[in-house]
Amino acid sequence: MTAPSVPRSAYDQVDGLLYFARMLDKIRLHARGELREDFHGNLGKGADHWCVGFLHVDYETLTHRVLEGGSDEEVLNWCHAKGRSLNDVDRLVWNQFIKKLGWNDFATPRLEVLKTQSGFADRGDIQTMMEYFEVDEGRKP
Repeated sequence: MTAPSVPRSAYDQVDGLLYFARMLDKIRLHARGELREDFHGNLGKGADHWCVGFLHVDYETLTHRVLEGGSDEEVLNWCHAKGRSLNDVDRLVWNQFIKKLGWNDFATPRLEVLKTQSGFADRGDIQTMMEYFEVDEGRKP
């Protein structure tokens, strides 16, 4: 069995859309029993929930589609067909939302809890959830 893994970076893009690749990676890793356990309880919640809501698709239905196979681009095209297509303004709105999540908003208290639990309470440079992911998952010091 493979050691538990963390998902791809939220900064990875699929057709200009941030976070989507990370969500798909979490689904695939979990299905193979390779996702780090602390991610299990949040599958389909938080940013996953907001992302599928933005795309107008159901998380459980998306999970089934991801597990059928195909590239990230193919799955995103499926989301466009089943939910809604995105234009450049939609991508801009989503990307700005997800990049700033946790910075002086409703997610700030959750970010502070995560930082404290992970031993990063003194890290003033971690101001967003995406920055937290990068540090917590070892992609950034």
